[in-house]
Amino acid sequence: MTFRGTYTALITPFRDGKIDTAAFKALIDRQVAAGITGIVPVGTTGESPTLDMDEHIEVIRLAAEFAAGRCQVVAGTGANSTTEAIELTQAAEKAGATGTLQVCPYYNKPSQEGLYQHFKVIAENTGLPVMLYSVPGRSSIEIAVETTVRLAADCKNIVSIKEAGGSVERVNQLFSAVPEDFTILSGDDPLTLPFMACGAVGLVSVAANLVPEVLVKLVQTCLDGDFPAALAQQKKWYPLFRSLMSLETNPVPIKEAVALRGHCGNEFRLPLVPLAEAQRETLRTLLRDFELLG
Repeated sequence: MTFRGTYTALITPFRDGKIDTAAFKALIDRQVAAGITGIVPVGTTGESPTLDMDEHIEVIRLAAEFAAGRCQVVAGTGANSTTEAIELTQAAEKAGATGTLQVCPYYNKPSQEGLYQHFKVIAENTGLPVMLYSVPGRSSIEIAVETTVRLAADCKNIVSIKEAGGSVERVNQLFSAVPEDFTILSGDDPLTLPFMACGAVGLVSVAANLVPEVLVKLVQTCLDGDFPAALAQQKKWYPLFRSLMSLETNPVPIKEAVALRGHCGNEFRLPLVPLAEAQRETLRTLLRDFELLG
């Protein structure tokens, strides 16, 4: 399986402290109706750090059930413990996931050799295609270009990387070094166009929880090579993309935005908390400006 196109890093709706399965199903149905390539449950945007192991697997199972073969299901099953990552990935495979997103281990700051060994042994213990996830803003280290190249060469099921380091130059470096069939996806909505202009072939999107059809169109326009048209789309939607990532820590703004549209509650688990009222009013005004609220 190839990772290429538009993927939504799903929020995890909660109601009274539990997973809101009805809101989650409706969210996935909207993604599929918009033509999304795949969904990514229990990543950063899905509040994975606050889910226990059983809940983590249950969200993946629900995502696969609700997707019902209509799109790819790339389960967030990375961890800073290699053993835990293997257990989650194998459970996701049994639950019906069609791929796995493996975040760069956080907090323990392994060496590049440690990263290589970590991802290699995970890949050896699953039949799922693996998308690496380099996000130094969250994990404090990145997956080096050289490490990515080693993994692509040595592990046939490590086939892609979600690049969330914010650097166009790094995308250039990756594109020049990885095999032709190894894909690069943007991990930041605002950087989709410049990343794809430099060789990325898709996006793992936060904003697609709110406006999936917009991101599907932007990515496809870039894939078609019509960058002037993509630039016009980027210019129009950039203020929304930027605000959803900067108003507060992700996933707080995106879940609040989806809640303001009436699709879920604005319920979080500590240590995340809802927006302050002044921030919520800023977000409400922004949504009205984009004709997303009445």
